[in-house]
Amino acid sequence: MKQTLFIILFIFLISQISFAQVYKWVDEKGVTHFTDDMTQLPEKDRSKAKGGQVPQENEDTKAEEELAPNKKENSNKDRLGRGEDYWKGLVDDWRKKLRELQDKLEVLRAKYNELTEKHNESRGATVRNTIRGERDKVKVEIDQCRTQIEEARSMLEKRIPEEAELYKAKPEWVKR
Repeated sequence: MKQTLFIILFIFLISQISFAQVYKWVDEKGVTHFTDDMTQLPEKDRSKAKGGQVPQENEDTKAEEELAPNKKENSNKDRLGRGEDYWKGLVDDWRKKLRELQDKLEVLRAKYNELTEKHNESRGATVRNTIRGERDKVKVEIDQCRTQIEEARSMLEKRIPEEAELYKAKPEWVKR
């Protein structure tokens, strides 16, 4: 039922779009405008407006422009238009995250060692079990932190440089 409703809506929307009239006009500054509402055309430009003309771009030309902008822009941007600030910011964010995780790991290790000492010094079985439970929770946090540290290292050492190479960013933007 949902699929049938979806198909009907899709056909209805497509038919509405295909019947839309698009008007093109050039203003006194030489700027080309497009609209589907004749009332949005300036009164003086209505006679010059050409109906039914939709801007056509050659997909090959568009792809070339996206992948190979002019040399000046290319030297300061990657294929997606992101510059040095983007890439250095990305690396800085992951380095900051790595440092925070390493600091957290040290705190957790100290807490684990402290709980181990308490466990070894305790005499009662109930106290030992309670401390053992706390220590096991800290151990799980340590393992999670180590996994996150490995992810951050992988991002910095492998994934970000690979992405930068893919998008033709300068290698020095991701190396610090």
